[in-house]
Order: sequence, then structure tokens, then C-alpha cells
Amino acid sequence: MKAFFWKDTIKFNVLILKLVGLWPENNTYKLNSYLLYSFLSINIFINAHTVFQTTNILFVYKDLEALTSIIFTTFMEVLTSAKAYFFIQNMDILKQLMKNLDEKIFQPKNEHQRELIQQILNVWRFTYVAFWIPVATTLILWSVIPFLDGSFKNYGLPFTAWYPYNSKSSPWYQFTYIHQVISICFIASANLNMDMIIVALLVYIVAQCEILCDDLKNLTNYCNTQNFYLMFRECIKHHKKILRFADNSNKFIDKLVLGQFFTSGASLALAMFQLTLVKPLSGKCYSILFYVNSVSVQLFLYCWFGNELYEKVRTLIVIFQ
Repeated sequence: MKAFFWKDTIKFNVLILKLVGLWPENNTYKLNSYLLYSFLSINIFINAHTVFQTTNILFVYKDLEALTSIIFTTFMEVLTSAKAYFFIQNMDILKQLMKNLDEKIFQPKNEHQRELIQQILNVWRFTYVAFWIPVATTLILWSVIPFLDGSFKNYGLPFTAWYPYNSKSSPWYQFTYIHQVISICFIASANLNMDMIIVALLVYIVAQCEILCDDLKNLTNYCNTQNFYLMFRECIKHHKKILRFADNSNKFIDKLVLGQFFTSGASLALAMFQLTLVKPLSGKCYSILFYVNSVSVQLFLYCWFGNELYEKVRTLIVIFQ
């Protein structure tokens, strides 16, 4: 039977992470051209934009309306920088998890099991595409807001930020505008794809539990044969491997998910407040609505797939009983 390639599911996900500098070829970053590319892309497009926006808070903190108009996005940008740091720091754990999936014990044993796990992985694929829709719409709206509200005539930018130069003069205005658009695309792509990698780990655990459940159900076919003990022993080994995989996955995702829930909650509250201050049905209003939708979907992913894992574990407990 052909080997099942688990990593094929996240192929495009990995490609995007490579483009934003968050997926080295080896377990860790080596002294090569990709390290230089990662350093430049993360610092120029993710960290620099975050610093410029965060610094601007020091100049507008007395103006509540101006403060709330930037702080809800700044929260998420700071979180993305922090997530990228922890993502890189724990890259060796993630790469080892990917290697573990190639082990024979994690492979489906028949066509029925292939179909079972394919259905689970297809849900992840659909979710990945669905997640991109509100995110991409938000990015487009943010990129063109100065043209929609006419603020570009007064050198208005998509995001209010502080710069150590005059961004309201040409060609610095055009340079800053392009930098902001590229930066927010990098930040959103990094954030979304780090989230989906985390969700993919949960999906892989669910799929492995599905395989184990099917193996346990099939044990009844071997009740009166010598193979029963061999099959049961394999199930126990598989169960231990799943527990080890889940434990290592938790080591990789715990800080990322904790920060995500805390920051997303605060960001949603501030975005909803900002929604009460903008003109209804304006471009700014729609951009905030799609932003709120994107963050809500982001939180929903963890809750949904986490619950799927919880339910599958409960099924396993019932079977063992």
C-alpha cells in the first residue's frame, strides 16, 4: 500500500511561511542566504511596521478616538511579532513533529482509513481557504482606504504611524504607502499561516485517533486468532505515540495560543468600539467589520478543532472501556 504523505496537506501553508521567512529548510536556521532573507523580511516588514505604529501611540494616547483607531490593529501586530519569535524558537519541535508523521505506525493501514483521514484533512483545507477570504478582503480594504475616503490627497496613509522622516512629502509618501501595504500583507500572511499550522497539528492528532479507533474496532475480527495480541500490542504502541505527539505539540503551541486568545479578545473589544466612531457604510466601517470577522474566525478555529480533538479522545475512552 502506498505511503500517505501527511505534509502534502499543508504544502501551500508551508510555501507562504517560507515566503515570509518563517520556514527554514533544516530544523533550525543555518548561516545561509535564507537566514539573511528571513532577517530582512521579518524585521523590515513585520517588526519595523509594528514599531512605527506602536511608537505613534505615545503621540496620540490623549486622544481616545485616535488611540482606538490604531491600537486594535497594533495589538495584533505586536502579537504577530511575538508569535513569530516563539514560532522560530520552537522550530526544531515543529520540524521533529513533521518527521514523526512519516513513521510507519502513523500510516493508515487500509483504504477505509485513508478515506476517514482524508475527510478530516479536507475540512482543514476548506477552513484554510475560508479563512483567507475575510483576511484578503480586509487587506484589500485597508490598502485602498486612503483612495476611498479621499485622504490620499492630503498624504493620508492606510495606517497612522510615526516615522523618523516626513512621510507627507514625495517620494517618501509613496515609499511609506508601499511599505505599509507590503508589511500588513506579510503580517497577515504570517499570522494566518502560523495559526493554520497549529490547527493542522490538532487535525493530525484527530486523524491519528480516528485510525486508532478503527484499529480497535477491527480487533473483534481477530478474537480467536493469535494475531489478536499482536494487533492489540500495536494499538497500545500507537496510543503511546499519539500521546507523545500530542504532548510535543502542546509544547509548541501553548504560548502561541495563550497570547492569541488574550490579544484577540482585547483587539475585538477595541475594534467594536472603533466601529461606533466611524461613519456607517464607509470604507473604514467595512474594513473594521471584515477585520472583526477575521479575528472571530481565528478564535473559532482553535475552539472548533480543539473540540473535535476532545470528542475524539472521549470516543477512544469509550472504546477502551
